[in-house]
Amino acid sequence: MSTSEKSGYHHGDLRAALLTAAMGMLEAGEPFSLRAVAREAGVSTAAPYRHFADRDALESALAAQGLRDLRADLTEGRDPPASPDDLGDLAVAYVAFALRRPALFRLMFGNACDEGSEERVKAAAEIHDLLRLAMARVFPAGDAEGLAAAGWALAHGLAFLHLDGKLPARSDEEVAAHVRAALAAILSVRSVDDAYIAP
Repeated sequence: MSTSEKSGYHHGDLRAALLTAAMGMLEAGEPFSLRAVAREAGVSTAAPYRHFADRDALESALAAQGLRDLRADLTEGRDPPASPDDLGDLAVAYVAFALRRPALFRLMFGNACDEGSEERVKAAAEIHDLLRLAMARVFPAGDAEGLAAAGWALAHGLAFLHLDGKLPARSDEEVAAHVRAALAAILSVRSVDDAYIAP
């Protein structure tokens, strides 16, 4: 056992050290395997298997961490949404996260959620609950579940359109303006429909 591995065990942080190493490699665009992550973390090549059965399990753990980081970006320093403008803030924060951490964002949403990863399922559910509760607060008479799905789809689609260069923008401010305009357009249509069907 190497000195650094002993140090990792001493602090009880081997899993965290492996995830930190893998996250760094992912976001730097470096291909990684469990063996490469072990080297980066300074531990034996067998050490990762104590926490991750294979690369898929490691990727699920990274995705779960990404979802927790995204939730933090959506909630920290802001009150719960109380208006459509506040929902715009959430959508902007969502797209900004994707553009700031593109490799992680693609990993988080590039494949189906691994139902065998309890932490990934929980982290995904927390994002969903956050959006559902936000819609329920702003539109108490609406279908919160449907609105959450629609709002997520819009923000998510805009994130990938910007990531893939289909909606180019010269600045973060221009991206934010695109996102706010798209959400406002959808919400204004909803308001017209609500008025039309109101008794």
